[in-house]
Amino acid sequence: MAKNCLCLTAKTIDRNLEILNKYRKFIDIAELRVDCLEQNESLHIRRFPELAGIPVILTIRRDIDGGQFSGGEGARVKLLANGLAYANADSRLNFAYVDIEDDLKVPSLEEAARTFGTKIIRSCHDLDGSVTDICAKIKSMQRTGDEIVKMAVAVKTTSDVLSVYKAARDCSVKNRIIICMGHMGIYSRILAEKFGSIITYSSALSENETVGAPGQLDVQELSELYRLKKINKKTKIYGIAGYPLKATISPWFFNSIFNLEKTDAVYVPFPADSVGDLLNLAKELDVQGLSVTVPYKETVLPELAKCSDSVQTVRACNTVVPIDGEWYGENTDIAGFSDSLLFFIGRKNLKSQKITIVGAGGAARAVAAEVYRLGGKALILNRTAYKAKSLAAPYNFRWGVLDNHGIEAMSKFNDIIIQTTSMGMEGYEDANPLELYNFTGKEAVMDLIYVPAETQFLKNAAKSGCKTLNGYDMVIRQACLQYALFMGKEIPQNVLSRIKSMGESKWSRIKTN
Repeated sequence: MAKNCLCLTAKTIDRNLEILNKYRKFIDIAELRVDCLEQNESLHIRRFPELAGIPVILTIRRDIDGGQFSGGEGARVKLLANGLAYANADSRLNFAYVDIEDDLKVPSLEEAARTFGTKIIRSCHDLDGSVTDICAKIKSMQRTGDEIVKMAVAVKTTSDVLSVYKAARDCSVKNRIIICMGHMGIYSRILAEKFGSIITYSSALSENETVGAPGQLDVQELSELYRLKKINKKTKIYGIAGYPLKATISPWFFNSIFNLEKTDAVYVPFPADSVGDLLNLAKELDVQGLSVTVPYKETVLPELAKCSDSVQTVRACNTVVPIDGEWYGENTDIAGFSDSLLFFIGRKNLKSQKITIVGAGGAARAVAAEVYRLGGKALILNRTAYKAKSLAAPYNFRWGVLDNHGIEAMSKFNDIIIQTTSMGMEGYEDANPLELYNFTGKEAVMDLIYVPAETQFLKNAAKSGCKTLNGYDMVIRQACLQYALFMGKEIPQNVLSRIKSMGESKWSRIKTN
């Protein structure tokens, strides 16, 4: 199983020790990034392993490799030598590892390290894609059998990650660390075991220090949420595909259940620029099931060998599972939405209800289908008229654009207002698709967004006296259905009750007036 290494990037030794001690229980190793220290602090690095009381990697990362050291190589080698000097017979008091770049050739430094049991991590940081044969590069880097080879590749696309994974799969070097740097490769840090890495790096993100490298996850999250130390070659992999995936509770939901059930499985975020490439990678990783979110609920359809009737009806898919080596698509948003809405308004159907649906994307398709099935009449409003018209046509719904005319039409469709777009989501908190609409206070208002818990849209509605609901209840309901597809069974009620109570204080916002 891969070890969790906390990357320490504070400016002083004392601050680094403070952070290490705070997160000690989550980690196996620490990396002291000397390049991040203030100049006078670097004089005291030799004492750090003894003060840390845990295996420590000595690293002085150059700026050309993504670090902060901009001095000459002579000065850097001297610093490395100072860190290894006066080695103690008790190896626990020395640096356990020293990170030496592949192009740094100082035999005396390496000999000094080996003499007192400091292992060499031979590293290469490919920031620009210049390494065309990753497997060959890894093999060429290991000069002796006791060295650890570290290959860190900056990835910009899902295809890049797939290339790195295939190189890792085909490479015979056992002592290795293979990392896909950047947001697109965050799952390579969680699935380090699957990539054949013996160490994965993390940062204490809540400490407001420099992140060790692009894409590093929070040390506590990696340990507690993803249970890194329990991931092994037999661990089943599930996840969520979308982009950018910075506001999803799905990893929390599924991993919390796996933890409570003691299931050997992990659910990871798969940010992707191409859903096709992501599904190819998922096959390579033997992923057992995927949630699908924006912007791929519609574009995933051509990648499916089979799909349910509901997916065919709404032309949107939010769940894929492998069946006989092919991808099968389902849509759990539909039932999740209708169950949540009906519970919210206290009705068994939508007969006599006039409803405005804001948006015309994948989520709106599920909403429109259910509004129609349940007997409601609707107005579809969207930024582009073509998409609004296309969605409304099969159900003989009214449609319009988000302008004064569309807002005026809402006066006849305002028993319930349902917001399905990403406007108001984390990162776009000030956005409000119905900024021109004046709530009367009688509307039942639902926003499918749940992060943040209360969007500007919901705030305006609540301020006017409306009954409001965010998307937390819906996402939990549809996730329960996904779990059944993934695992072939329903979530035990006692487990589900615990999960709901754990999440309600953070994400659920229901207001009744």
